[in-house]
Amino acid sequence: MPVIGFLDRGTSAGMEANLKAFRQGLEANGFTEGRNVAIEYRWADNQSSRLLPLAADLVLRNVAVIAATRSSAPALVAKAATSTIPIVFQTGSDPVQDGLVASLNRPAGNVTGATRLTYALVQKRLGVMLDLVPKAATIGMLVNPNGIQTAFQTQQLQEATRAHGLTLHVARASSDGELDAAFTSIMQSGAAFIVQGSDPLFLDIRKHIVALTVQHRIPTIFWEREAVVEGGLISYDASFFDSFRQVGDYVGRILKGEKPSDLPVQQPTKFDLTLNMKTAKAIGLAIPPTLLAIADEVID
Repeated sequence: MPVIGFLDRGTSAGMEANLKAFRQGLEANGFTEGRNVAIEYRWADNQSSRLLPLAADLVLRNVAVIAATRSSAPALVAKAATSTIPIVFQTGSDPVQDGLVASLNRPAGNVTGATRLTYALVQKRLGVMLDLVPKAATIGMLVNPNGIQTAFQTQQLQEATRAHGLTLHVARASSDGELDAAFTSIMQSGAAFIVQGSDPLFLDIRKHIVALTVQHRIPTIFWEREAVVEGGLISYDASFFDSFRQVGDYVGRILKGEKPSDLPVQQPTKFDLTLNMKTAKAIGLAIPPTLLAIADEVID
């Protein structure tokens, strides 16, 4: 029975739907966990330092394929640990810029996967928030100054806010300890809402960010659904469910003999808008019926 190594940067909490999608992708290729394939799960618990030993353990076990999910970090660590075991990543960033693959169409090497391209959605998130807070004049943006995709995302949002005649205030936080100052800066700027930049760092400090948005009663749009589940207001992102299904499909195809280098990186086809009504009430924000109507998920 082949063994799949499943390496994730977070915890297993709240992953039921994503794992179901992953297994659906496997089953589409004739593989069912516990019947004709086994899966070894490794969770880094949002501690990046744990990824290296976890990846090394999977390599020592000589798993058939490694699925590396929720950011490029697990895949980069796995890629450094092995050049022979196939790796299928699931990330929100650009895998070419991250150094995972040579190109989207021709990945080369032992790595391929699926990207949600969350960094490219900052302009769409701005549009969603302008529907929610139409009288905004100044927009806040929270970024990690050391992030690989930060410069591109900031430029995209600067261009979009300028086109709307708005002012953009960029606040930077490269660690949990810098968040309070970043939020103080945003509030002092008079920003009507925040667009969170996409960066793996913000996964590690998600709870603190969510708490600060509620504490300051400032509407904030996130780039991942999990933040809304934990109390954030709203998120707009490519579907995690669809992305995990794509990863499962590729793992199954590799188990059947296909090579990662022959499988182009999959890109998003479905996007999800998630709203937390309890948080909207807590910060005193009325959600327009038009936005409620198009939401894919409303958390009460």
